[in-house]
Amino acid sequence: MDVNILAGALLLAFAAIAGGFGNAMVYSRYLEGSARQPEMEGKLFTRAFIGIALVEALPVIAVAFGVMLFFGVI
Repeated sequence: MDVNILAGALLLAFAAIAGGFGNAMVYSRYLEGSARQPEMEGKLFTRAFIGIALVEALPVIAVAFGVMLFFGVI
């Protein structure tokens, strides 16, 4: 088995797991904050949406590196 394929597969798997945990943490904190202070829900939603976008940057970058490893560019 080629090492690049194994490395790419592990990179994609760990990135997906990390993205899932990150999104779950951001969304759970958003729900907790909006339950504690319903009047701040609009601001919290905006900040949670930005947080989720930043968390999703990791898997997107990892997919790019994983594809490069699959095709042997790196």
